[in-house]
Amino acid sequence: MSMTELVQTLGVSDSTIRRDLEILEEQGVIRRTHGGAVFVQDSPGHPYAFTEREMTSADEKRAIARTVAELIPAGQTIILDGGTTCLAVASALAGRRLSVITNSVPIALRLSSEVATEVTQIGGYVYPRTGVALGDVAEQMLRTLQAKQLVLSCAGLTPQGAFNANQMMVGVEREMMKAADEVILAVDHAKFGMLGVVKLCSLDEVNVLVTDAGASAETRAWLDTLSARVIYAELTRTGERK
Repeated sequence: MSMTELVQTLGVSDSTIRRDLEILEEQGVIRRTHGGAVFVQDSPGHPYAFTEREMTSADEKRAIARTVAELIPAGQTIILDGGTTCLAVASALAGRRLSVITNSVPIALRLSSEVATEVTQIGGYVYPRTGVALGDVAEQMLRTLQAKQLVLSCAGLTPQGAFNANQMMVGVEREMMKAADEVILAVDHAKFGMLGVVKLCSLDEVNVLVTDAGASAETRAWLDTLSARVIYAELTRTGERK
């Protein structure tokens, strides 16, 4: 459908349609085109529990994703971790000439139709909640690969380090870190002060940390002490990054 058809059918503004289409594209339901959108698949049949988490800090995640995308030059080989923030990064990179390694089925599906993007899918046990491949098979495959940059996120971040939801996830992410020359941690401000079940890494193992401008003054104070380069993706009133 074209933007004009969507506006007329739904009775809402152009800006509302654009925001909704961004979310639907990140969920893999539609593919945006010049002046409209093309249907891809039914969202009720989507096998991964992304929808609710994608709506959490959605504007912040998109701003972070665009900032991360600016750090990745054309022709680069990168690793993309799973999760909603990295899925937003994948959408921001769509159409770019890149070689992408990922253990995320949703990210692979999002990028596989892009002619300019080569996608290497990491295999293994597919974790049903998020659609990421985990376990020994995934870790072994990562040991055979190399990339210039890794983009990953986490469930929580404190001065003690980054944390994630389970040991299998962290095991694969540790192998991703070994395979990459540069580690970019993309995390929205809602994750600061949160702990996960398993520690992923110390913050001195991170080269670049990209977050949004919602970080508190207290959080910024300890982020300023990090050896990593810290970038704040600022939001405008419409949720777009400045």
